[in-house]
Order: sequence, then C-alpha cells, then structure tokens
Amino acid sequence: MDKYKGPAYNEMMTELFQAIKDLGGSGTINEIDQKTIEILQLPPDVTDFPHGDGNKTEVEYRLAWTRTYMKKVGLLENSSRGIWALTAKGRELNTIDPASIVAEVRKMSFLSLPNTKINLDDGAPENDGIDIPDEIQSWRDKLKNILINLSPDAFERLSQRLLRESGFTQVEVTGRTGDGGIDGTGIIKLNGMISFHMLFQCKRYQGSVQASEMRDFRGAMQGRADKGLFITTGKFTSGAFQEANRPGTPPIDLIDGDELIDKLKDLQLGVIPITDYQIDDSWFASI
Repeated sequence: MDKYKGPAYNEMMTELFQAIKDLGGSGTINEIDQKTIEILQLPPDVTDFPHGDGNKTEVEYRLAWTRTYMKKVGLLENSSRGIWALTAKGRELNTIDPASIVAEVRKMSFLSLPNTKINLDDGAPENDGIDIPDEIQSWRDKLKNILINLSPDAFERLSQRLLRESGFTQVEVTGRTGDGGIDGTGIIKLNGMISFHMLFQCKRYQGSVQASEMRDFRGAMQGRADKGLFITTGKFTSGAFQEANRPGTPPIDLIDGDELIDKLKDLQLGVIPITDYQIDDSWFASI
C-alpha cells in the first residue's frame, strides 16, 4: 500500500498562516486548504491521498490539526459558520514559529492532563492530549456515513430539499428518467432580477470525483443550462476542479462531502445544534 509522502501538521503552519493573510485575514476551510496547498506547491499524488476510509484527504486531515494548534495559542479563531480568521494577536505577527506553537500546546496538555504521559517525539497530534478538531469530530463522520448509505432516490430528494432551502425555485428531480446523467433542474434568481437555469448531478461517492466525470456532466449539460452543480458525498480531485472551471465552457459549481455537511448544519436539515462550553486552556495557562 502506498504511503503518504506529504508534510506533517506542524510543517504546514507557516504556509497556512500565510494563506489566511493572503485571503484577507479569514476564509472558509476549503479556501484556506486550497490556498495552503497552492503555497506549498503540493503535487496531486499528495493532495489526493485519502485519510483512512473516510472522505477527507490526508492533507485536509492534517490541516485541521494545524488550525487547532494555532487556535489553542490564540492565533486563529473560528465561527459556528465554519469561517476561520486571524485573531488580533495573529494579525500583529508577520511570522510564526511552529516549534514554539507545538511546545506551548503540549504545555497546556500537561497542565490539563497532569497524569497523562505525552510522547513528545512521535509527531502525532492525536497523542498530544488536545481535543479532536471540530471539523473532523465524530458527528461529522456519523453524518457522512448516513449520507453515503442513503438510497439514490433519498439522496436526490435531499439534494432537492437542500437547493430549495438555499433559494432555488422550480427544483425538479429527473435522475430516474435516464436523462444523460442529469439528476435534476432548478432556477436561481440573483437579487430578485437575474435568473440562471441550472442542471445538477448528485452522487454518493466514498472516493474522489475525477475530471472525466466532470467532462461527461458538461457534455450532458450542453445547450440546456447556464450553469451546472455537482453535489457529492466524496471529494473532487484537482483535475476535476480544473475541468469544472475550464475557460470557455459553462461553469460547474462543486459541493463536496464536507461542504454538504456544512450546508446541512447551517440550514439545520437533520442536524440539531447543541449549546455547550469550551475550555480555554490558554487562559488557565496564563494565570
């Protein structure tokens, strides 16, 4: 079996910090991940390497830990809507020291878990005694499993409901008609004035959607709509991203598994928010 050959979570802190600065100080998880990957100039065999049996790539999994460490030391903050931003402390800095960040987080772990032995040499964030990042928490994994195991009809109905809740009108599911791979149609109106006809495809994938599938979808769209939308429980390869935005062709918007979960959470479709409290380890460490 192939082995992951990309950077560790602490080896991407400087680039992630620069990525958020380049994005204007804040961004979505996907925007930050893509910008960090761009700065690192990671090849496709690294960016597309899967993490275990889930839908997240190994790079995305490690970048989630990168953000968590930087949040622990007060450089980053995130909202309930999934937006990450530099704090006032983070905005004041021009550079960061990843080794110091890791050391400070581990010091917090020793403080909160005095009887826990932490291996400082194994380089695994899971063993540093800190909470699993919110974006890879178990509820997300549970929801992913539910989505993947939905019947094709149920997933099409879910996509229809999602689009209606997001402002689309005349959303119809056509996937059972053998309509050239098109699963549905809809209309989105911008500012109450300009309407765009859209065709969508929704697929339950555990792996990654390839560029060839994007080309097939565009072929089925030809001459029938202004835009396309591809919804999947899986991921999109870098080639699929490029094909979806190829100049001179109708654009195809992409919603991967993580973004689908975020949208279901934001719209509270099958996801119930629970109010809780988070312990600020850095506050106690500063006393």
